[in-house]
Amino acid sequence: MNPDYRAPGRTEPGSGVPNEEPDTEPVLVDARGLRCPLPVIRLANASRDQQTGTRVVVWSTDPAARVDIPAWARMRGHAVVSTEELPDDGLAITVELGA
Repeated sequence: MNPDYRAPGRTEPGSGVPNEEPDTEPVLVDARGLRCPLPVIRLANASRDQQTGTRVVVWSTDPAARVDIPAWARMRGHAVVSTEELPDDGLAITVELGA
C-alpha cells in the first residue's frame, strides 16, 4: 500500500483535522410526506446499529423536522452537519452519529 494513501474521512497525518468526506455513503431516510413524530422515528430506526461517524440524511417535508431532528440529535450526542432546501419544499438534514 502507498504510504501516502489516506482513506476518505480519516485525519490528515499530523494535522488533527479530519477530511470533509466520510468513509461511506450516507444512509438515506426518505420521510417526505410524513408528519411529526414519524421523521424522527424513522431517523432513530435508521441510526440504530450504525457506527459512530456514519452520516444519515433525512429528507422531510414536515416543517417541524427543522426543529425536531436537531433536538433529537443533540439529546443523543449526534451532530447536524448540514441542512439544505429540497426542490419539493422539503429539507435534507444530515446528521453525523456520535458515540
